[in-house]
Amino acid sequence: MTKVIPPTYTESQISAWLRGLFTVAWADGHFDPEEQEILTQLTQQELSPSQDLQSLDQPISPEELAAALGKDAKTAENFLRTAVMVALADGIYSITEADVLHQFCEALGLKVEALETLRQALCQGQVIEQEVQQVGGLAPGLQPPQPPSDILNPVRQWLDGMEVHDPRVARFICKMIPAECPFERDVVLFGRKIVHIPAMCKINPLYEQLVGLRFRSLSYLADDLGEDVSQYFK
Repeated sequence: MTKVIPPTYTESQISAWLRGLFTVAWADGHFDPEEQEILTQLTQQELSPSQDLQSLDQPISPEELAAALGKDAKTAENFLRTAVMVALADGIYSITEADVLHQFCEALGLKVEALETLRQALCQGQVIEQEVQQVGGLAPGLQPPQPPSDILNPVRQWLDGMEVHDPRVARFICKMIPAECPFERDVVLFGRKIVHIPAMCKINPLYEQLVGLRFRSLSYLADDLGEDVSQYFK
């Protein structure tokens, strides 16, 4: 039996949350029509069916976002976590997206080490790429040096710290993060192609964190609310 639990966030908070996600998604210019359609569908079906979709076309300023989300640090951090998830949805985390998230973070009065780490890793990757270009590239078969694998540990721990207490956000996460990688693609982190993903996405450096967040959302819907979650495995 489905339990009725009042949502954690108000409609005005959800509206600002959505505009913030769209602002991040459009920041680097790589938000293609398919991704836009998916995010729009999730908005209508899961987060805010009554939301005027035309309002989502207007980027939200950091100050406006902060005023709408309020003073609760956990709410602000959970927004930032979902914003990172949306930024990584196309396999690319760009300096433009990092700049927007940094501005949001400052306006919300937070200093998130994970975001600073991700930004530093991005800049490090760009420096490496520039150096390779300046020396005329690498010999065939060689790859430029990668950022150390443990550089993303603060990001992993931060994403793992997200608690799910709102059914709309939980349903959004369950549909935003697929049960398994739906197609092959290139993963681009730090401004350069890292690897080509086969059918399973476990070589994505943040794959386990995204899947863990999806699992916690499923558990919240099934165990706390008594919802049938079979639809999220189709």
